[in-house]
Amino acid sequence: MSEYEARPHPRAAVIAASASLAVGALLLGIKFLAYSQTGSSAILSDALESIVNVVAASFALISVVYAAAPPDSRHPYGHGTIEFFAAGFEGGLIIVAGCGIIWESFGKIFSPVPLANLDQGLVLLAGAGVINLLLGLALVRSGKRLRSLTLTADGKHVLTDVITSAGVLVGLVLVRLTDVAWLDPAVACLVAANILFTGYKLMRQAFAGLMREADPQLLDEICLKLSARRKPAWIGIHRLRAWRSGSRTHIDFHLILPRDLSLEAAHAEVREVEDILYAAYGSQADLLIHADPCREAQCPECGEDPCRSRARDAVRACLWFGDTASLDQEEPGR
Repeated sequence: MSEYEARPHPRAAVIAASASLAVGALLLGIKFLAYSQTGSSAILSDALESIVNVVAASFALISVVYAAAPPDSRHPYGHGTIEFFAAGFEGGLIIVAGCGIIWESFGKIFSPVPLANLDQGLVLLAGAGVINLLLGLALVRSGKRLRSLTLTADGKHVLTDVITSAGVLVGLVLVRLTDVAWLDPAVACLVAANILFTGYKLMRQAFAGLMREADPQLLDEICLKLSARRKPAWIGIHRLRAWRSGSRTHIDFHLILPRDLSLEAAHAEVREVEDILYAAYGSQADLLIHADPCREAQCPECGEDPCRSRARDAVRACLWFGDTASLDQEEPGR
């Protein structure tokens, strides 16, 4: 059983997204309780981000359920693209939260407000931070294991909230030790800057997915798997395209084979290549492999022996890498 096939059913992603929503709602209540007791701008900024967490977790749950649906006649490539929309939506909400925090806190740097019940607020915030840390790590781990961009984005968002809480805690501890009240809104603004950067990265990742931006790591990974079991008749590959959409991996390329192979023999070679990729990416891989006949100029790269069509001696087989395999090579007769 391959690593991909060993992954849990998409139901696990739904459970993880549901847990994120439930825990996010609980932590939202804790943070607003801490704010009501202290009046801290920094804690309010943390609570405002938690509102975004809950909204984003709700959207993540919907997108995970939708992405798990199999391909149909209207969506032949599956429904996983919605995860890019979810990640972009969450990134946008993070940016809105960061701007709101700066709007709320910047003016208070020059007109600081004394804080009350600071010790109780610190305890509540520290507890919420620990819970968020465990939740964020679990979501990122689940997202990578299930290849769910939505869960990964949600986990990174939660971990951003942990950084927010940690920054707020440090600022409030300094306020507690020094009685310098303007440190509270100043820390809130610094944390907001980090939130804005995280939101930008999520939106950039979502945009890359929606635009089918090349994934060099995935292309190299495919070339490595094929090279490890390469046969002499597999002269080369070109026009390699690959992208991930939810739990599905779409791969298409041209496989160069000896031109004297029969149609049946060429089909058998293509099937062997497909078996390698299915073993690596599971039954949800979408493969389209086109067989091309070799040309005389490719004889030095061909390891087929004997070969009735050989015009030049074999020298060596070129290594396959994503950047070169993705290039187009002119086919005979064109």
